Amino acid sequence: MARLEVNRSGELEVFVRVVELGGFSAAARACGMTPSAVSKLVARLEQRLATRLLNRSTRQLRLTAEGCLFYESGVRILAELDQAERCASQHSAPRGRVRVNANVPFGHHFLLPLVPQFLERHPGVTLDIVLTDEVVDLLEQRTDVAVRAGPLKSSNLMARKLGQTRMVIVGAPAYLERHGMPLDPEQLRTHNLLGANYVRSQSGWPLRHAGADLVLPVTGNTQASDGAALHSLVLAGVGLARLAAFQVRDDIAAGRLLPVLEACNPGDLEQVHAVYVGQGGHQPLRVRAFLDFLAARVDVGSASPQGLPASAGST
Repeated sequence: MARLEVNRSGELEVFVRVVELGGFSAAARACGMTPSAVSKLVARLEQRLATRLLNRSTRQLRLTAEGCLFYESGVRILAELDQAERCASQHSAPRGRVRVNANVPFGHHFLLPLVPQFLERHPGVTLDIVLTDEVVDLLEQRTDVAVRAGPLKSSNLMARKLGQTRMVIVGAPAYLERHGMPLDPEQLRTHNLLGANYVRSQSGWPLRHAGADLVLPVTGNTQASDGAALHSLVLAGVGLARLAAFQVRDDIAAGRLLPVLEACNPGDLEQVHAVYVGQGGHQPLRVRAFLDFLAARVDVGSASPQGLPASAGST
């Protein structure tokens, strides 16, 4: 079949919808087609490319390695087509859904307070927000932007730095009255150290004492799935926790929490990035608008998003 007889951009758009919506039926509804037509289209596409793009099961579709590369290229190509059409028609307002995944503390302190302002500025965009401290696969979860804290693993994703924050060990005054304020890292071993049960969490707390670096194992009686839950537990006096400075700054200022062993704080910084698929300017306009908005208004090293009072978004 000659290339001119194949609507390659149409096929590409349907394939991208299949990936983003997670199945043939959902993509069919979005594209005004039948599920069987979508299935046959993807099969023809795979036949023409002589490679499998999707592994099919009764419950879900999973991209193959070749499918991931084709999807990423497809997103970029469709974004370029979208840009070309906007330039030709002089329409520049972003439209469509942006799927955002963020860790829970960042979401409560920075992202959610900014949502009204973003939607007011971009009324054609809708946001689909998921807050979790688990690291998600952007392609499998059909996520446009994910906010991640900590070191980034090597991948083909792009990243935009949003800032960095110190980590602080804190405890509630009532807890410290019962168990005493630790004076050195060794005394921490007698305290209830609250930990996280998600995969990316550190195995211990880094400390510096008498000129030496050490990592203290976290051996408390309670673990939690995200930083916001740990924050609530430490406020309730369950134990000590090591949390991002922006998360506890207001609590320390109000006396609800007390910093512990700041003299032994190694000063390590946890970096926060927005990661996304697509290189350079090859993101859909709706995604680029969200990234630009976020980067311009979030400073993780400060108490709150720029332009908001320090208490905004506090939990």
